Amino acid sequence: MIPSIGIEDGGNRMADHEAAVTLLKKYFGYEQFRRGQDRAIDALLTGRDVLCVMPTGVGKSICYQLSAMALPGVTLVISPLISLMKDQVSSLLQVGIKAAYINSSLTAGQYKTALRRAAEGQYKIIYVAPERLLTDGFLSAVRQMDISLIAVDEAHCVSQWGQDFRPGYLDIGSFVETLPRRPVVGAFTATATEKVRADIQRLLQLENPCTLTTGFNRENLYYQVRRPDQKLRELERILEQRREHCGIVYCATRKNVELVTEHLRAKGYEAAGYHAGMSDTQRGQNQEAFQYDRVRIIVATNAFGMGIDKANVSFVIHYNMPKNIESYYQEVGRAGRDGSPADCILLYSGMDVRTNQFLIEKSAEDWEGLTAEQAAQQKEKEYELLKYMTWYATTSDCLRGYILRYFGEEAPGYCGDCGNCRGKFEEVDATLPARKALSCILRLEERRRSVGKRSLAEFLHGGNAERTRWIKLFADAFHGSLAQTPVQRICDIIDRLTEEGLLAVRDGQFPVLATTERTEAFLEEEQDFMIRVPIREAETLTQGEPEEGLLHTLKQLRTALAKRASVPAYVIFSDATLRGMCVKKPQNDRELLQISGVGENKLKKYGAQFLEAITAFQPQDG
Repeated sequence: MIPSIGIEDGGNRMADHEAAVTLLKKYFGYEQFRRGQDRAIDALLTGRDVLCVMPTGVGKSICYQLSAMALPGVTLVISPLISLMKDQVSSLLQVGIKAAYINSSLTAGQYKTALRRAAEGQYKIIYVAPERLLTDGFLSAVRQMDISLIAVDEAHCVSQWGQDFRPGYLDIGSFVETLPRRPVVGAFTATATEKVRADIQRLLQLENPCTLTTGFNRENLYYQVRRPDQKLRELERILEQRREHCGIVYCATRKNVELVTEHLRAKGYEAAGYHAGMSDTQRGQNQEAFQYDRVRIIVATNAFGMGIDKANVSFVIHYNMPKNIESYYQEVGRAGRDGSPADCILLYSGMDVRTNQFLIEKSAEDWEGLTAEQAAQQKEKEYELLKYMTWYATTSDCLRGYILRYFGEEAPGYCGDCGNCRGKFEEVDATLPARKALSCILRLEERRRSVGKRSLAEFLHGGNAERTRWIKLFADAFHGSLAQTPVQRICDIIDRLTEEGLLAVRDGQFPVLATTERTEAFLEEEQDFMIRVPIREAETLTQGEPEEGLLHTLKQLRTALAKRASVPAYVIFSDATLRGMCVKKPQNDRELLQISGVGENKLKKYGAQFLEAITAFQPQDG
C-alpha cells in the first residue's frame, strides 16, 4: 500500500495508493500494478533505496517513471545505452511526460542546451550515460537541480561478475556523494546472481535497500527446444508461420549471423544482421530499421539486445544454444514485452556445445586484470554454467519448470504450456544402453583412458570411424553392443545419465565423460533407468489473432501515425492494446479508455482516429 504522502501532479497534491493508481492510468493506461511494482514504488516514495530484480518485460521502468511523477523535483535515470535512452524518452513524450537524454549522440550545441533546460527544471526525467556523471558541465548543471530520485537501470553493469560490466558504473557512488543532498537511489536489473546483487548494493552504496525479486515466470512465453537435422530448413519452417510478426534470431557467431541473414533475404524475408564486427553506423542503421518495423527480423549475436525496448517482438529463435541460462533467459525475455503470447524456440545440436566451449576458451584470452588462479576459476564457472544450459536443451522435463528451478523458484513438474509438456512423449526403458555406457566408461577409466559423448555413442553403436577405433584396444567387448539403438538416442541417454548425476563431464579443450561416486552403486544394484523421449516434434504457433482483418487495419493506422511522429509503431500503441481494441470494439472515448494501454494523453492524441477505424471496419464475407 502506498503510504499517505504528497504526490505532485500538475501542481496539485495527492496522496496514497489510489493516487498512484490514478497516475498509472493517466500516463501509462494501466488499471493496476504488476507484481512487485507497487512495493518498489512504495519504498521509493517513502525515501528508501531499492534493489529490484525483475525479469525483462514485466515493467521495471514504470517503477521509477511513475515514482518520478509522484515525487517533487527531477529524477535522473542512469542508463548504459543510447538506443535505450532514445526509446524511453520517445515513449515518455508520447504519454505527456517531459523527458530528455544526455549522452554522446548530442552535438556540442544540443548538449549545452539540454544542460541549460535541465538546470531550469524543464524536464521531469533525465536519462544520462554513466560516463557523463563526473564531467564538469554535468556536475555544474545538477547542482542547480532538485534531484529527488536516481534510478540506475541495468544495474548489473556495475559488477565485474555481471554479464555486461561497464566501468563507468563505478562512478555512480562518487557522483551521489558530490550532490548537496543525497536523493533516494533505486537499482534495477532483469537478472542478477547473489554475488552480483551484493556488488550492486556495495558499489552503488545503497542504504538499507528494499530488495525485491519478483519471480521469473513469464506466463506469456512459450518455451520449446527442437533438434533438427538441418537448422536452416527448420528456421524457414518456423518463420513461414510467422511472416507478419517481428522477431529476433540469435546466433553464436558472426559467421552464422551473416549466413542466416543472407539465406533469409534470399527467401524473401525482411531481415537485417547485427554483430560486433560491423561498423557502428551499420549496426545503428540495422537496429533502427528493426525498431521502426522497416525489417521484421533481426539476426544477431549477443552483442544485440541489452536495453532493447521493442514491445512487439513475438518470437525469439536461438539458432545456436547460448553459453548459459542467464543469457538465454535475458534474450528470450525480449519477446512478448507487451504481454502478448510469444514463442521462444531453441534449435539445438551437439555442435552448439563445442562452439560454446571454443568461445569460452577464446574469451579467456581477453580477460584482463585476473590472476591465473582467478582466470581458471572464471573458466571453470563458465563451463559449469554451460553444463546447465546443455541440460536444458536435452531434458524431456518441463522447460518452464527447469528455468524456474534454476533461478531458485519452486515449480511444478508439468506446466502444460511448453514444448515438452505439449509434446508427445513415451516412457522408454533405457536400462540396457545405460548400463553398457557406464560399464564401458568404467573399463576405459581402469586403463586411464577417457572418451567424449559422441565418440562413445558411435562406438557403442558399432561405428568404425577413425576416432573410435582406438577404443577397441581397451573396451572391445562393448563395440557394437548397442547396434540396434540409434547414435542420437545413445547420446540422449548419456545426457540423461549426466543430468541424473550418474556421469560427469570433465571440461577442457576436449570435454570427456567420467564416472561419479554413484556410478558403481547403480551398476551393482541393477537399478532400472527409464527416460522420456519424444514421439514426434511438437508444433508451436502463437495464439490466433483476434479479428485478423480489424487488427491489420489498426496496425496500418498505427504505422501511419508512427511515421508522422517519427517514433516506433509500438510507441503509439502496443500489439496487446490493439488486440484489446479488436476484442472489445470500443465505440466512444469512455470505452476506449478502458482498454489496457490507453491513457489520457494518448486518448487525446489518437483516440478519435482509432475509434473511427473501428467503427468503419467491415469484415469481408466468405
